[in-house]
Amino acid sequence: MKSNAMRLLEENSIPFTAHEYDISDGQIDGCSIARKLERSNDEVFKTLVTEAPGPEYFVFVVPVSGELNLKKAARAAKVKSIEMIPLKKLLPLTGYVHGGCSPIGMKKKFPTFIDETAILFDRMFVSGGYVGLNLEISPEDLAGFVEAEFADII
Repeated sequence: MKSNAMRLLEENSIPFTAHEYDISDGQIDGCSIARKLERSNDEVFKTLVTEAPGPEYFVFVVPVSGELNLKKAARAAKVKSIEMIPLKKLLPLTGYVHGGCSPIGMKKKFPTFIDETAILFDRMFVSGGYVGLNLEISPEDLAGFVEAEFADII
């Protein structure tokens, strides 16, 4: 099945490789996905959506082994404070479900930050838009396409 994220990358001639993985065991946390993809936890990234007072929304892409540092995230976004959005807001805001949230192809374009460790790799893995799909893409191509900045956010 082709996701919206895949279609957008293809339309813009951005190279990527789609990787589907089995979800029948219910293990869809980031570290389990990295294991299923036979990749290190540092190469596989999760997409987190946050909210600052206003409300303003920001997207952070961090390694599955890491945890978003909210103080560093707020500093990167140049806001006073930031917090994770409530789960019930994710689908209406982004068009994606928990576990399948891709930084590519959200309903709206939000300021996006990718943890600076991504540049250590030729390719990184991010959700492809549904649970069971990851996209392998160069960090520079991803950042360019979603207009993201690299920042120290974990």
